[in-house]
Amino acid sequence: MNSDTPLSPRPLHHLSDVRHRVMTARQLRDHGVSGPTAGERCRPGGPWQQLLPGVFLLRTGPATSEERLHAALLYTLPRTQGRPVQPGPGTATAAAREAAAGPYGPAMITGAAALALHRFTSVPPLLALDHIDVLVPRTRRLRASGFVRIVRAHSLPRPRLVTGLPVAPVARAVADTVGQLTDASTVRRLLAESVRGGHCEAAAVVQELTRARLLGRSHVVDAVDTLLAEGRAVAEGRLYDLVRDHQLPAPLWNVDLRLPGGPQLGRVDAYWPEHSVAVEIDARTPRQDEDAVWSAQFRKREHLERLGVMVVHVTPKKLRESPQQQAAVVRTALMASADRDPAAYLVVLPR
Repeated sequence: MNSDTPLSPRPLHHLSDVRHRVMTARQLRDHGVSGPTAGERCRPGGPWQQLLPGVFLLRTGPATSEERLHAALLYTLPRTQGRPVQPGPGTATAAAREAAAGPYGPAMITGAAALALHRFTSVPPLLALDHIDVLVPRTRRLRASGFVRIVRAHSLPRPRLVTGLPVAPVARAVADTVGQLTDASTVRRLLAESVRGGHCEAAAVVQELTRARLLGRSHVVDAVDTLLAEGRAVAEGRLYDLVRDHQLPAPLWNVDLRLPGGPQLGRVDAYWPEHSVAVEIDARTPRQDEDAVWSAQFRKREHLERLGVMVVHVTPKKLRESPQQQAAVVRTALMASADRDPAAYLVVLPR
């Protein structure tokens, strides 16, 4: 048969990377290897092995962690081509979605395996994991098999590519991992690393735990309280670094403001009395009544600004992702103080 014929079987001898060491039955058929032939090669003493239903490793010996991850994702792919798609108004959109999903469709690695790929130290290494969790749409009819555990969701997050594999974002992977844990110290360690390690913000983790309905478990609630304190401390540390690294004037840290002889106006994270500029870290979480918290923050900000104090709000995420931009905002507020009317005299109390 002419080698230029599109339907010619593609030889396997040139294949070397993991996507060619681990293949589905359908991919093997594309290379001219029938189902019976693949089965024959997987018999005891044969050169291949079957890792999962319909997924083959084209060599002997234990599978590497990379091969197991690739096999887990391939296991979620449809086994058959299905009916041809008839051209129509939605065809291009569907094709674009499929192309954007990549070679594994919408599936992505989640749970402890995802955290290992994100370089967490509080989870076992990949080869030590008994299961690899794969996140798929709820509509997929798949069962757990071998080392693959299926996690379903109505809506999937946008995956991140790690070593070429689609991996759930850290906050989502943390929630999917916590859902399988019962030990309080392990949960606490995991949540703390997610924030302390700079992987994500506490609010994002709490949001995913809320979505997964895990905040009804006492050991998770206790760990979340520790997480929020950890998140606040990390954000404050980043604010300290921002002031130092961008050579801003040294403020008064963590102080309460009040009018002489009057009630307290509230706490701010940093205050420059000679400029009448305050910085407040906005660390609201889904656990709180956001409307009530926002109303209280807005009233405090409005009151301070009526007294001539410029209040700059920053979020933990912005402090982590764009410190240079946040430093520019603070610097601008400090420089603009010369053009504002003098502020009311305020009493500054350390906390």
